[in-house]
Amino acid sequence: MPKMRAKLQVLSVQKYGDPPTSESLSMSAVTSSPYDKDGNSEDNTYAKYTPSATFSASINNPALLGQFQVGDKYYLDFTKADE
Repeated sequence: MPKMRAKLQVLSVQKYGDPPTSESLSMSAVTSSPYDKDGNSEDNTYAKYTPSATFSASINNPALLGQFQVGDKYYLDFTKADE
């Protein structure tokens, strides 16, 4: 299987605990502006090949808590794991 890369944007971050000890992260595939002078954008280039995607995760790693913000964009790489 060839490698695949998607581009996702953070939709929501739910924090649990006071202080937070866990977060629920929700992301979806990107699309839209900003466009360059030819009407293109990197987001829409990704959306052409992955027009719909969702990703969610629960994070308990203390080093990652607070690192994800709504609106941030990330690349998500898929590489087949060895058996």
